[in-house]
Amino acid sequence: MLDIKFIRENPKKVKEGCQKKQVKVNIDRLLEVDRKRREVLRALENMKAQKNKATIEISGTKKENEKRKIIMKMKELDKKSDRLTKTTKELDKEFNKLILQIPNLPQEDVPVGKDERDNKILKEVGEIPEFDFEPRDYMEIAERLDLIDVKRAAKISGSRFGFLRNEAVLIEVSLINLALDSLTEEGFVPIIPSVMLKSEVTRGMGYLEQADKEDAYYLPKDDLYLVGTSEQSMGAMHADEIFQEKELPKRYVGFSTCFRREAGAYGRDTRGILRVHQFDKVEMFSFCHPNKSRDEHHFLLSMEEKLMRLLGIPYRVVQMCTTDIAFPQAAKFDIEAWMPGQGKYRETHSTSTCTDFQARRLNIRYKKKDGGLDFVHTLNGTAFAIGRMLITIIENYQQKDGTVKIPDVLQKYTKFKQISRGSAS
Repeated sequence: MLDIKFIRENPKKVKEGCQKKQVKVNIDRLLEVDRKRREVLRALENMKAQKNKATIEISGTKKENEKRKIIMKMKELDKKSDRLTKTTKELDKEFNKLILQIPNLPQEDVPVGKDERDNKILKEVGEIPEFDFEPRDYMEIAERLDLIDVKRAAKISGSRFGFLRNEAVLIEVSLINLALDSLTEEGFVPIIPSVMLKSEVTRGMGYLEQADKEDAYYLPKDDLYLVGTSEQSMGAMHADEIFQEKELPKRYVGFSTCFRREAGAYGRDTRGILRVHQFDKVEMFSFCHPNKSRDEHHFLLSMEEKLMRLLGIPYRVVQMCTTDIAFPQAAKFDIEAWMPGQGKYRETHSTSTCTDFQARRLNIRYKKKDGGLDFVHTLNGTAFAIGRMLITIIENYQQKDGTVKIPDVLQKYTKFKQISRGSAS
């Protein structure tokens, strides 16, 4: 959440940030509740002081009539205190509800926009492959080579599920190994996190006050959410903890299965495995010093670009506009890979900075050299979203004879160089 002191001192800036993200929050009402809340708390402190004074007075007098007067005064103070305590609880409830509705504010250099058309393309890397044949769609190739089976998956799970089969499974494992090898060399700690989160943890990460709530799978009997990405587990695992400043940045790389309803996406990409309810993903997460979070954001982006260059996939980097960044995010970059079978770039990676927004909610701090405490900044980035990378590899490395070549960097993991007729060769 945002610091209430910051909101008090910068109401106009907060309102502008909410407007840029197209999030409606009654900031004026929040400030009014905050003012009343502080007044009541001061009144309670004053009453506490009066009761302490009365306690001293009653112990210092021997006159019964004076004692009775003091006791009556204390009883009246207790009644007023009870009423104010009840008022405080009501104000606290409204205050917390309102402040949790305020999104993280976009950084100054984030393009202001209404939709994805206002995103800014920063650069294009790699040459788009030229084929001496009409490039095929990944599902046409994958079904012929027995790599992906959505028909049987639909039979047992419904739409938007798929079986990975044969070499597709081995490519997934090779992508995981490539990501872990590359990132552990950079000091990332490997993690396989839990894939279920308590509701308060999910709220702490900032995913229950916006549309993402509708995109999550919820188990009401257990009050647990299935993760939409392992960043949610990794980001929350240091809740209520204090880092030493020398420990920062603390970087993790997590692998997990992820679950999303894809609410609002019906009618788009319903065929195949581009937009599914269950998928595997390798994710980066970093807890860093507030003064270094912008550099850390670009570092995570550089790691994503490094992995794409290792695979030899053409891509472009896109800076997302204010309405295309999520509730807890202050800035976001996407990487979009070229997909020849579809004839366009499609998103495969994203990396975001959430500044101290999540850390405040989860109480994750660091101890400064002067002994003081401050909130860390949290950042995340995709290493590999497996399904989308399979699509990208299949389409970019397809051959005229119907085979699919394996990128050189993966061959040491797969132990084969191409896929032909569903069997490694």
